[in-house]
Formats: sequence, C-alpha cells, structure tokens
Amino acid sequence: MLKQSLQQKLGLRINPLQIQLVKLLELPTYQLEQRVKEELEANPLLEEGEEQVTEELDAREEQEENDEKTDDDEFSLEDYINDDDEIPGYRLSTSNTSKDDSPRDFVLPGDTSFREKLLAQLGVQHLEEEERELAEYLIGDIDDDGYLRRSVENIVDDIAFASETVLPGEKVLDMLRVIQQFDPPGVGARDLRECLVLQLKRKLDTDPAPVTRHALALLEGCFEDFSRKRYERIARRLHLTEAELKEAIEEIKKLNPKPGEGNSDSTRAASEKIIPDFNLDIVDGELQLTLNAGDVPTLRINRSYLELLEKYRNGYPEQQQKEAAAFVKYKLSAARSFIEAVEQRNHTLMATMTAIVQFQKAFFLTGEENRLRPMILKDISKLTGLDISTVSRVSNSKHVQTWFGIYSLKQFFSGSMTTSSGEEIRTGEVKNAMMDLLDNEDKRKPLTDDEIGELLNARGYPIARRTIAKYRQLLDIPVARLRREV
Repeated sequence: MLKQSLQQKLGLRINPLQIQLVKLLELPTYQLEQRVKEELEANPLLEEGEEQVTEELDAREEQEENDEKTDDDEFSLEDYINDDDEIPGYRLSTSNTSKDDSPRDFVLPGDTSFREKLLAQLGVQHLEEEERELAEYLIGDIDDDGYLRRSVENIVDDIAFASETVLPGEKVLDMLRVIQQFDPPGVGARDLRECLVLQLKRKLDTDPAPVTRHALALLEGCFEDFSRKRYERIARRLHLTEAELKEAIEEIKKLNPKPGEGNSDSTRAASEKIIPDFNLDIVDGELQLTLNAGDVPTLRINRSYLELLEKYRNGYPEQQQKEAAAFVKYKLSAARSFIEAVEQRNHTLMATMTAIVQFQKAFFLTGEENRLRPMILKDISKLTGLDISTVSRVSNSKHVQTWFGIYSLKQFFSGSMTTSSGEEIRTGEVKNAMMDLLDNEDKRKPLTDDEIGELLNARGYPIARRTIAKYRQLLDIPVARLRREV
C-alpha cells in the first residue's frame, strides 16, 4: 500500500558555482586565459572591459536578481512550458550553445606530425600497392616514441581479420625493415636494443670508426651485461681495454632511446612553458605580493542584452520573444556565475599565497633555502581557514616569481624530522644532504643504501634504510649497481 510521508534528511549538495570554482582553482594562469576565451566565445552576455557602474543599470540588475527569486516571475520557465507545451532546445541542453549556433570546423596551422613525416618518406619508395598499404598500416601502429610494440603475429592476425588476406610474417618484417631506414634513426624498433643498434648501424655507414664498431658489438653481444653494468665481463668477452670500453659506453650514451620524442603531437602538446601565477617583490624592505593576471581580460555583462530583456519585460512578448528572453536569462545567470567564480578564484589564490609568504617570510626575504621551515597543507589551512583540499588545489601547478628565481608552490611544502640534537628540520634538507653524498661518491664503487644511512646518521640525521630507499626513488636515483661507471 502506497503512503505519503514527510522526512528530514541531512545531505551534501554542491551547486554549479562551487563546481566551477573548484575547476578554476586548479588552472594555472596560462590555462585560465584559454578558459576565459572559451567562455567569451560561448556566452554572448560576457564581454571584455571594466564594469560600468550607473545607478540606472545597477537598479535594473537588482530588479533582475529580485525577479529571479520570485515564484510569480512573468518570464519564468513554467510560463514557457505552458505555451504550446514546447521547450526550446537550449533549455534541454547542458552546453552553453544556443540552438541557432551551427558547428564550424576551424583548421589551425601546425607543424607536420610525426606520422606524416614517415608517410612522406614512404611516398618516395618504389613499392607495390599491396606493400605500400602494409607499410602505412605499420606506420599507424608505431607509438609516439617511435617504437613498434605489437608483435608480428598480432599484426598478421589483425590484417587477416580486417581484409581476409593472410600475409606471411616475413613480408611484414620486410616492410618493417624498409620503415626502419627512415628518419629519425631508430624508428620502428621493437625494443631498446634494436633501437640503439639501428642508430649505430646507420652511423657506421658514414663513420666506420673503431669506437662505433665496439659500441655496436657491445649492444649485439653483451646487451644483458651492459644493462646490468657488468663492465669487467664485457671487457673480457670483447677483448677491450678499459679506455676502449669507456669510449664505447660514451658512444652509446649519445644515442636517442626514444627516436619519436620531440616529433610526436603528444610531445609538443605536453611541453608547457612556465608562467608565474604570482609576483613577489621586496619594496622598502617589505614583501609585496601581486597576482599575475597575464592576458586574462576583465569580464563584464553585456548591457545591450539587459536592455533587450527589459524591453521584453515591459511589453507583451510573443512566443519567439519569450524564448529569446529565456535564453538571455539563462546566459545571464551563467555569465554572473563565471565572473563570480573567477573573482573567488583570485581571492582564494591570494589568501593562500599570502599565508605561504607569511609562514616562509625568512626564506623569501633572504632567498636561502636553509631558511625554509617545515610546512604542510594543514598549516596553511589553519592560517587561511580554507579546507586542506582547497589549499592543495591552489598549490598544484602554480608558480611564484621571486627576486631570486621562480619556484613551484609545491616546493614549499614538506614534512619534518627531528635531528639527533632535537632540532626540527625539513625533509628536503635530508634529501639535499643525501644528494650531496651521492654527487661526491666514487662512481666506481657507489654508496649502498646502508652506507648512505650510516653517513647521514654521522651527520646527525637519524634515518632508516627504507626511508633512504623511498627518498632515492622520489629523486629518481637508481640503486648503487646501476650508478656504477667504468
């Protein structure tokens, strides 16, 4: 039996403004510029320029806000629903585009892509049509770093499934060898060893120097020992002196392990320039913090649309005018929300960075890293009253320009540890001490984690071996065996 009842519940709801603010907080300045441009294109009620303050327009906006809050609004959505029982398409869409907008494709100029370069080289090869199609298929399977990581058997099976043509594996290998002659050297390799060997063979054709032959023999016959840095075993097997082995290793280090890197589209897209989000200067002995707005324009509401809405309000609009009024009101609400979100973002960024500067004032005044205090997200959260997750979003991907260099905000956050003398220090100081030991170690006999621990304990840093291993991995430092040199 169905019953109706009233219930009270506690729940969390995030309004659209909060969602938009969270997304904007994560954006650094150069990405915010693009986001604002996109919003300007999508919302006709937004325009660039300083807000024009007049009593008449302010009263009109205030009347608009009051009307939006009343249930008997003349132009409420309920009124439009009742008219012909038809809802315009833009009210059903979650996007910021109107139904009158038509999709347009914009062709942007750009450099030739990595695969286009390979296909251009394929075009000058004298091949049968079937061979050319197979080569194009193989180029399509090459990863952005220049490797073909799919097995020949899988490629043969895919071609057989797609075209019902069974090709011998040797024919696929023949076409792969053709591609491996293309530039950049090493492209089309199936593993690191083959990639390096292809580059050395290409160089050997023009420079048959002994060091090139030694390096090629090392990779072809002793690659496993080379990867594990068993240099004495390599020297005995190839009958090389210590000097010859060292020259061969240096020759290998000059090779490119990722021939596609720097040519692929994803690599170009991933390369990002650093634009500081804050500027910190010293003026009359005091720190002065400013927010770098970059090329982000000042936003305001387009007044012509407000006047249009006022015109519809004072008359007796027809159905088409009612739909236009609803569209303007929807875009007006979105525009105000976006402007408010951008203002809140800037306020939150300034509040967070001001707290960081206050906490690390000694460092920013001197520029000496040993003046950095141990600081975690919770410390800044207490100073600002913001949630820890908000502080984390603000500090992520943001940079500050100081009088002594550019720093990532993440660099100022680190844990702490207590030395043998009872002094509290940053974990970054321990990492710097460890890096100092590794920079000055004997590369013929690198320090093990246990030996690093003993030396750090002698300096007054009581630290466990597992912590050393953790810091070494964070600093991207290999184990002692892989740091060994000839």
